[in-house]
Amino acid sequence: MIEAVAGLAPPDWPNAGDEIGAQSFGPFDSAALTRYAIVSGDDNPLHLDPAAARAAGLAGTPVHGMLMLSCFEPVIMGWRRDLFISRFSAKFLRPVLAGEGIRVLGRVLRSQGNPRPELILRLTARGPGDSLVILAEAAVLHKSVTPLG
Repeated sequence: MIEAVAGLAPPDWPNAGDEIGAQSFGPFDSAALTRYAIVSGDDNPLHLDPAAARAAGLAGTPVHGMLMLSCFEPVIMGWRRDLFISRFSAKFLRPVLAGEGIRVLGRVLRSQGNPRPELILRLTARGPGDSLVILAEAAVLHKSVTPLG
């Protein structure tokens, strides 16, 4: 890979419309939800107890939102290892239940090469039946850029 000059985009900098390949995660079974609850401290019964989930009107225990969001970074880094995420936001559109998985994919919405190489990415997670479950946006910078601090 050709290195970028500090603050300038490398010659192979992505363009608006470029696709980010899909990657699948899961299915997230109840054991995975239990492990996540232990390490994250999020032991909300909604995620662990089918009776609590039913009482909340769900057909099963929902996967932790932050567990699913943790799947976005490996997709970005698998696409381009020369980036870092500077901003990330997401909207949850429907729950993903224990036993289901997600497929994360995206595309470049905006590409800026100079004076600071930055991409705005539109990312989605799709669940069962290819339903849209998470809509996200990330700003990513080239590693040649010094983070504001």
